[in-house]
Amino acid sequence: MDSWMQSGRENTLQAIAAGGEWDMLVIGGGITGAGVAREAARQGMKVLLVEQRDYAWGTSSRSSKMVHGGLRYLAAGNFRLTSHSVKERERLMNEAPGLVDLMPYVWPHYEGTFPPPLVFNTLLGIYDFFAGQRYRQYFPKAEAQYLLPHLRSEKLRGATRFADAVTDDSRLVMRVLYEASKDGAHVINYMQAEKLLEENNRVVGCEVRDALNQQVFNVRAKVVVSATGAWADKFRKSLGASAKIRPLRGSHIVVPSWRLPVSMSVTLHHPDDKRALFIFPWEGMTVIGTTDLDNPELGTTEPHITQQEVDYLLRAGQSLFPSVNLTEADIISTFAGVRPIVSSGALNPSAEKRDHSIWDDKGLITVSGGKLTTFRLIALDVLKAAKHYLPALNAQDYGQSIFTPVEHVPVLMQKLNKQLQRRLSGFYGEQIDTLSQCAAIDGWDVVPGTLTLWAQVRHALRHEHVQHLDDLMLRRTRLGLYLPKGGEAFAGRIKALCEQELAWSAEKCQQEWQRYAGIWQQFYGLPGNNQ
Repeated sequence: MDSWMQSGRENTLQAIAAGGEWDMLVIGGGITGAGVAREAARQGMKVLLVEQRDYAWGTSSRSSKMVHGGLRYLAAGNFRLTSHSVKERERLMNEAPGLVDLMPYVWPHYEGTFPPPLVFNTLLGIYDFFAGQRYRQYFPKAEAQYLLPHLRSEKLRGATRFADAVTDDSRLVMRVLYEASKDGAHVINYMQAEKLLEENNRVVGCEVRDALNQQVFNVRAKVVVSATGAWADKFRKSLGASAKIRPLRGSHIVVPSWRLPVSMSVTLHHPDDKRALFIFPWEGMTVIGTTDLDNPELGTTEPHITQQEVDYLLRAGQSLFPSVNLTEADIISTFAGVRPIVSSGALNPSAEKRDHSIWDDKGLITVSGGKLTTFRLIALDVLKAAKHYLPALNAQDYGQSIFTPVEHVPVLMQKLNKQLQRRLSGFYGEQIDTLSQCAAIDGWDVVPGTLTLWAQVRHALRHEHVQHLDDLMLRRTRLGLYLPKGGEAFAGRIKALCEQELAWSAEKCQQEWQRYAGIWQQFYGLPGNNQ
């Protein structure tokens, strides 16, 4: 569809410049903002979504990639949140196979550690009850070592397998945004919301600035939704409200799967502080995460891992898989995100609740907190709050689908194996036709060392609002996380594709590569690069 082509940004700019009043202005292009735009647009609302950087630039491209029910919330007695999350997890797996997929998890049981197998399996019984599925299974020591051959064997009693789901969080955002756009929403990246517009003690819009050409527009709307995550306090404070958000940084390290081969996500308690962490397979790599540290200095720069966090995560891997001898030299990349936690004043960051909260300040609806898994339910709660200003909104949860089903597979894609067809259909939904057109040029060749196809790279440039090279390398694809030095070895081919699809000059391509390389070194490499 035209509004989702590379030219779509220009079309949205024209719609903004034309003036007039929107029904809803959504500030923030992460999963929450995308979900709100999708739910409002499907009801015929005139919706504009603006994102100050790139879609999913904030927390929604830097999560732990898990669509999960949250066993920790169940253990804490939050049955409601867990039940909702588990049911949404099942929904997402059913609606978007290939994008949100079941992943086995395993918890090794060691002598003298909590929880023992009986307690843990009782907890999992409730978890499975919410899902309407039985995923849990206990394995004695010998079988546990067969499942995870490098697992520390000393004092190992056995292991319990259960299930949650895994996704590419940035691709999830893109697919939801596509659905919103298909229903009539206008979405635009690199459009900074600068200050709220007020009349008669009520918010009536926002002044926005195009970061690419510095044009300023006054956007009027019947209701403004701030879905800015960890940055949610900015606009509320401008209206006199008190700060509520406690930004917590979660950092991860990425290593080659051959250095730490795991076929399922392994849950462990860190030997230092007993925090729960995960070591899990993702996109042909192995990821270790996450930390949970206060990150009060937000600004507009990207969060990054610290040396202390690198050491902390390596110790976790070494404690559970000592024979692997994992070292800092094995790390391909790192990534860190800031979770928007609604503060309760807890001394321990990990003790803070993960529920979402919604505030209405004079027509500014702010939403923050919550989980990736429950973005649809969060969006419906936002619509309930917005109904005061848009009476035609229906915020009822009647089980509406998030994604349009993929009805057919293009002829060219039928040459691929079923697993790859499933993956691409999940990543792109109805856009598999335009992906197939790109494959007619590039074939189905894989970028060496990754699961990404060159056709996907071309498709992102042609159809997915790429404005800078880091949009392509870190969010539309994840080549910057999979490849050594951010993909430096493929710079020539990538720049050639940018010349073809974005009409960038050779000089522009080189400038963009230098810009991207600087971002990668400072925020996605090891801490020695970000001094």
